[in-house]
Amino acid sequence: MKSIHIYIDREKLECTEEQSVLEVAIENDIEIPHFCYHEDLPIDANCRTCLVEIEESKEIVTSCTLKATDGLKVQTNSTQVKKLRDENLELLLSDHKKYCKRCSKGHFCKTHEIMKRYKITGTKYRKATIDAPIHKMGNAAEYDPQTCINCNKCVEMCEKIGISFLRLKGKGATTHIEFNDNPNCDCIYCGQCTVHCPVTAISEQSHLEHVEEALKDKNKIVIGQMAPSIRTSIGEEFGLEVGKNLTKQMYTAMRKLGFNKIFDVNMGADITTWVEAKELVERIKEGGTLPMFTSCCPGWVKFLEFYYPDMISHLTTARSPQIHSGGAYKTWWAEKEGIDPKNIVVVSFMPCTSKKYEAHHDKLRIDGMYPVDYVLTTRETGVLLKKNKIDLPNLKPSEVDKYGEYTGAGAIYGASGGVMESALRSASHFLTGEDIGPIEFKPVRGMEKVKKADVKIGDKTIKVAVVATAAYARIVLEQIKKDPSTYDYIEFMACPGGCIGGGGQPIPSTERIIAKRIEGLYGIDEQKKIRRAHLNPVVQEFFNDYIDKLQHKRQEEILHTTYSKKKKFE
Repeated sequence: MKSIHIYIDREKLECTEEQSVLEVAIENDIEIPHFCYHEDLPIDANCRTCLVEIEESKEIVTSCTLKATDGLKVQTNSTQVKKLRDENLELLLSDHKKYCKRCSKGHFCKTHEIMKRYKITGTKYRKATIDAPIHKMGNAAEYDPQTCINCNKCVEMCEKIGISFLRLKGKGATTHIEFNDNPNCDCIYCGQCTVHCPVTAISEQSHLEHVEEALKDKNKIVIGQMAPSIRTSIGEEFGLEVGKNLTKQMYTAMRKLGFNKIFDVNMGADITTWVEAKELVERIKEGGTLPMFTSCCPGWVKFLEFYYPDMISHLTTARSPQIHSGGAYKTWWAEKEGIDPKNIVVVSFMPCTSKKYEAHHDKLRIDGMYPVDYVLTTRETGVLLKKNKIDLPNLKPSEVDKYGEYTGAGAIYGASGGVMESALRSASHFLTGEDIGPIEFKPVRGMEKVKKADVKIGDKTIKVAVVATAAYARIVLEQIKKDPSTYDYIEFMACPGGCIGGGGQPIPSTERIIAKRIEGLYGIDEQKKIRRAHLNPVVQEFFNDYIDKLQHKRQEEILHTTYSKKKKFE
């Protein structure tokens, strides 16, 4: 690709002819305000805020549509650009401060930061908005029409992942987002709309206030547990390089916030691997339903329960990592410590909005209690830390408490293919009785939407696949309907790149950014002394000293779950 030079505000920059001026600016940390641009989605030029002036012609154009040509010179702050840009920003954001939930509560809001930087008051204009209440997407996400700027990114992303639950309706000033009323189309709560909304018009349903109340209650033992993906993405909320591992700084931050115990969802991932790998081996040996599907992604599970209920029997009955660890802490750990589990509050830090939906499934209750009480997304976590003036990047590292220890297998759960790879590491042990075969299964790694491999374990060849997003899940599920023998085991995830690209992650979240976050997770795995889940001493103690001594019914209650056909909005 031919290398050329352009000038932005008289700074000479190298780029290619394929790039837009906005892409060059972003690549070189030159700020041009923009809302409707996303590198993974079509260029719409809807928001009209990324304006620049071409020096030679004095023409004002959108930088997202202006292609770089050799010697091109543009200004981002000419008098005319500033005038038009500010007018467009005022029009777009006139209702933002009034209706934005984050701004109204004094929380950090990136849109509000842009308004302050460009001295946008939000009072000069009042845009025509649809007089409608906040629309809920289950108990995961919500849409506020009053702050929507109709950039269309949520609609485009919902369509791209294969759901099309959101759509545009109306024309001109009456254009607005609405839910698809087709009874055969439903939201899967993945939150990709929230992570692609530039102004938080679609956002997670906040658990921040609940968590803050729990931390103030001296009668409660509050446990903080962090998902694999949080540790290589939370730094983005503080301006750090993508993929930086802040695991130990996060443990310190949780202690500063007042959590009584610092455990880890990665330990729960090791439990999930143990349960799921054993179930896979049993199905292979005893002729159970194959291929077996993973079930740790609640967005994917909701998709299957609604769109393909006839294939529910393929799902592993293993609970997800956050539910496994939360359940372990409210049963096994509570008994060990002599604590009434009713006084335990478990808070999960997750990269996901559908984990909020999952946490309050009545079917997951143990002794009437939810294993996980509250879920904070990565974005909410950033808000909580900043609100409490915790400078995460500069905290001294600290270690997880004993019963949160985990293996490298747990760490890679956040990446597409990580659940599969973790299970294969332990399946070899449960199939052969030995820890043989490779630790790393690189064919299931990467950002491809469908990855396939034949894995040799002992005298068995296991045909596996890894699938990301509903669009590609449909393709693979239709293939299985025609020939169930195509695969033995399949990992499905609702979001691009897996949990690491989840709907609760920092904005922007692009495939390029997601790939860098994934590198960070595999780096954690490589540095761990123990990289197979069944060799985790904490998990071995949990099974050998506790689970194995329980009656079968109680084991099922703690380790397994069930599934059922779902109706719209259920």
